Parts: sequence; structure tokens; C-alpha cells
Amino acid sequence: MKELLATIKQNKCIAEGIWAITLTLPESVGKIRGGQFANLSVGDGSFPLKRPLGICSADGDDITLCYQLKGDGTHLLLQRKAGEKLSVLLPLGNGFDLGDAKNIAVVGGGVGIFPLAAVVREYAGKRNFYSYIGFRGRQYACLENVFAEGGRLTVATDDGSMGVKGNAVQAFLADYKNTDADLIISCGPPVMLRALKSALKERGITTKCLVSLEERMGCGIGACLVCACKKTDGHNARVCKDGPVFDIDEVEL
Repeated sequence: MKELLATIKQNKCIAEGIWAITLTLPESVGKIRGGQFANLSVGDGSFPLKRPLGICSADGDDITLCYQLKGDGTHLLLQRKAGEKLSVLLPLGNGFDLGDAKNIAVVGGGVGIFPLAAVVREYAGKRNFYSYIGFRGRQYACLENVFAEGGRLTVATDDGSMGVKGNAVQAFLADYKNTDADLIISCGPPVMLRALKSALKERGITTKCLVSLEERMGCGIGACLVCACKKTDGHNARVCKDGPVFDIDEVEL
């Protein structure tokens, strides 16, 4: 983990309300695992807290982070131009450990697809991916090419404007028996992860499932405890430090 002053290479809109910012780092931070994240300054001193953003790709000294426009901080971030410098702390979190898995089902919803895209990018051609990604509608869809290059892709939209009508969990369950998956990885809003956990239990699916949790964060290094989550053993965990990736049976959703 290092805090660096990175140079913006590109900051562009990739879907409605979704932007991708590429930064050139002044030095190496070592290997970045898919599922890890970065804490990025928005370039305004009146917003001292950095924003936790999923790392979508790492290519040499360039990293790409994706973000959704929500509050004042992200709206300030979209105003940053190529050539400007931003403070960034990375890599943070544990990321996804695929182990020896060969056939991997990927279930992502909305902005939850960003950390999953990094995993597929890293292992495309080395593992078999069956990806199920969901969006509210066609205008919010992005990064489909990344998942398609990693293997078989199914896109689902709530309004049916693209791919199959429904959500990512429904698309995955409809096709699960055709994947021969020995690992499931997922990221998305809490309601999606809860639905996935319930469905796996109800259908008796015992395939190992790793989930990346989305929580509000302050420091990103486990000191402030803002992002604490409950574990099924009764203890608490820090999403930023102990996660954000957990076994789905390890945490309460």
C-alpha cells in the first residue's frame, strides 16, 4: 500500500452516470489483485476524505477506476481533467482469490461489476468465466466487452431493453446447471447479495461463493471502523481491511 500523487490520463463517461478515470502512477505499487480498491482524492481541499473506488484494470503504471455520480464528491471528480494530479492510496483490501477454480460463475449488478471486471481481465484465457451482469436498462450498461472476452456472457436488464429481462441473480440461476462452476464470485448492492445467498441455500447449491461488499468507508485502512459488518460467528469485520471480499457464508447480508 502506497499513497502517491498520480496524473490523470483520461476521465470519460462510459454509461449514463458512470465514469472511468485512468491514472498514471509515478511508481509501482506491486501486483494488484482483482477486487482490491483505491482511495482517491476528488481534488478539492474542502473534501478531505478520499473516495473508495474499485480498480477495474491495472496495466503497467496505469490504473483505471470507475465511479457512479452520486454526491458532491463524485461530481467534483468528473470535473478533473487529463494532466491534473490526484492523491491516491492503493492497493487496498484483499481481493478475490480464485485458488484452483477453473470454471467461475461471475454475478454482478450495477456498479458491482467494476471489481469483477478486473478479475476477468486478469484471468481471461486462463480460466473459464460464465458472467451474468445486470443493469437497470441499456443506458447504464458498460464493460460488456471485458466480460465477453473472458468467456460466456449473459446481460440482464430490469426493463428488458438489453439482454434478458430480469436481474443478474435470476440470469445466473436460470443457467447455473450449464456452467459446471467450481467457484462463484459476486459483487453488487446488498439486496442482490442477499437474494443470491438465499437462492443458493434454497436450491442446495454448495459451490463456494465469494462476495465483495459495498460499504461506506472513511479511512480505507481499518482505523475508523465506519465500514464494520457483522459476521455469522457473532463478531464484526472491517470491510476495508478484512475484506472487501468474504465467503458468502461468513457474513450477514
